[in-house]
Amino acid sequence: MTDYDLDAVDREILYALQEEARNLSSSEIAERTDASSSTVRKRIQRLESEGVIKGYSANIDYTKSGYPIRMLLYCTASIPERGDYIDDLLDISGVVSVQELVTGEQNLLVTAVVKNDREITPIAQEISDMGLTITDEVLVRSHQSTSFDEFSSQ
Repeated sequence: MTDYDLDAVDREILYALQEEARNLSSSEIAERTDASSSTVRKRIQRLESEGVIKGYSANIDYTKSGYPIRMLLYCTASIPERGDYIDDLLDISGVVSVQELVTGEQNLLVTAVVKNDREITPIAQEISDMGLTITDEVLVRSHQSTSFDEFSSQ
């Protein structure tokens, strides 16, 4: 897939969906973009088919849902194989994200959420059993994110 050229309407749609995809109708997004509701629907379909929008997910507060421990596990894999581990890592119970890093010795960042610290060891063992080396573990106190503001014209 080649890069998709976003225009101002596309960027506004993406910004609106980042803020609250679940609660906005295409008509409400259209008001923000000065486009028609049907244009917004077509643009969203195109952004999805082009892979710009990969899906929709809930932003979960793991602490409030009973999983107060968020652990970052920095791993090292051979450079040509590091991407091959991603799906297997995501299959591990408790793992919520994997990032492929391209600089430094640590080239995979695994994020896991668990109820208690005893649940980290089995996750770490599964990662180790895959042949990966865990080079660092970081306990996260809090995590916040925001919408990418470059999509907004405001």
